[in-house]
Amino acid sequence: MKYLKILAIYFAVTSCSTTQLVENWKNPDFVTYNPNKVLIVGMTTNLEARQQFEKQLKAEYQSRGIEAVMSLELFEPSFTTEKKTDEELKQLENNLLLDGFDTLLFTKVIGVEDKILYRENYEEDKNTHIKFREDYLKYQDAYYNPDYYNEFTVYHAETSMYCICPTKDRTLIWKGYIDIIDPESIIETVNHYVRLVIVVLEEQQLINHKLLEDSTNKESIFN
Repeated sequence: MKYLKILAIYFAVTSCSTTQLVENWKNPDFVTYNPNKVLIVGMTTNLEARQQFEKQLKAEYQSRGIEAVMSLELFEPSFTTEKKTDEELKQLENNLLLDGFDTLLFTKVIGVEDKILYRENYEEDKNTHIKFREDYLKYQDAYYNPDYYNEFTVYHAETSMYCICPTKDRTLIWKGYIDIIDPESIIETVNHYVRLVIVVLEEQQLINHKLLEDSTNKESIFN
C-alpha cells in the first residue's frame, strides 16, 4: 500500500512537468533522518540557475524549522567551477563539521542526451500489408518535415544527501536520479525539480513536513 502511495505521489509531481524521477536509493541504515543544519550545493556554471535552485531549497528547509545555508552564501561563486584536491575537500568537510553542519545536499548534472520523438502514428504502425512504395512515401517526410518529429534535450541530474558524521566518513543517506526534459525556463525547471526532491525526501522520511502555521494564526482560526 505504501509503495502504491509513493508511486501515486511521484506521478502527480512529475506529470506535465519538465522533471521526472528515474530512480532513487535510500541507505537502509537510516530509517528516518532529522537534519539540523544543511549546506545546499548546486554544481552548475549557470549562476542564475544555481542561485535560484539553492535559494528555493533553502526556503523549503527553513519552512520546516531547519537551518540551511546556500553554497553561494558560504563560498565564492567559482567554488563549484574550480578543481579541488582530495585534501582541500577533506579540509572543507572538517570545517563544515566545526561550523555545526550535519548534512550536505549536493546536486549536479551527470549527463546530457539529444533525442528525437516521432509522431505516434509512426511509432505504432503495425500494418503488415503495406507495399514498399507506400511505406517509403509515408516515412520519407519523417526526415524532412519538422511536423513529424520533435527534437529535445534531456539533462540527467543527480541529487545526493550526505551525513557529515563526526565519527566516520561522510555517509551517503539518499540519492535520486532525475531527468530534466527540454528545459525552457530556469524558474519553471527549478520549481519542478525542487518540488520533486522535497516530495521524495518527505516520503522517504528524510525531511519533515512543513511546520504548522504560527500560534497567532492558529489562535485566529479557533477564536
